[in-house]
Amino acid sequence: MNRQDHRTADQVRAVRFVPGFLPYAEGSVLIELGNTRVVCAVSLDESVPPFLRGQGVGWVTAEYRMLPRATQTRTPRDSGGRVDGRSTEIQRLIGRSLRAAIDRTLLGERTLIVDCDVLTADGGTRTAAITGGFVALVLACQRLRAGGMISEMPLRRQVAAISAGIVGGIPMLDLAYAEDSIADVDCNAVYTHRWETVEFQLSAEHGLPGDDYVEEIRRLVRFGVAEMLAAQRACLAEVAPGVLDELTT
Repeated sequence: MNRQDHRTADQVRAVRFVPGFLPYAEGSVLIELGNTRVVCAVSLDESVPPFLRGQGVGWVTAEYRMLPRATQTRTPRDSGGRVDGRSTEIQRLIGRSLRAAIDRTLLGERTLIVDCDVLTADGGTRTAAITGGFVALVLACQRLRAGGMISEMPLRRQVAAISAGIVGGIPMLDLAYAEDSIADVDCNAVYTHRWETVEFQLSAEHGLPGDDYVEEIRRLVRFGVAEMLAAQRACLAEVAPGVLDELTT
């Protein structure tokens, strides 16, 4: 099966980061993954959820939204404070993934909120949000340390994500929307730089994959995450040199 953008089955779309995309956020980045574009911005809240109060531990959470015309047809805005089920699922995934990167005992009783807003959606928005969200989180932590709000960088792991799937019986990496919308199997994977698995979500949409297919998907997503990790490092080497060298091995 030929892919519309002429990529091979194991090829990731071009990825690009624009750090500092929003000037007022504690940390921000625009991530572009092919035609998918997501703005990730970190804000500081000097409080924690009720279940953490008095424990001296911080929190990392995320919110995810799509602009009404991020897609080919208009998506209505949230109203009355209600968040649709898809967005709720995705923002919980983003929050869990980014908490894996942080030693929350070093934050103090404060919350880092990672807002992920999709400007254009062409597949892989949640994995792009995680990958870009990590970069924004690093920039925010660097700013907090520079401002004397924390004494030590709380980063403990580098985290990145990628999607994959089976389309027309062929395992493929980093699905664009045209592929994702007809996929037999859909997968979103999140790993650390030590190849710890944060999330591995695989869903059979049409037909059930055997072990051989699942193992090929695992191989593909590890290859793709390696590229996302390298892209993060290249970006941060320019705007936050040396910061990832402090990660524990």
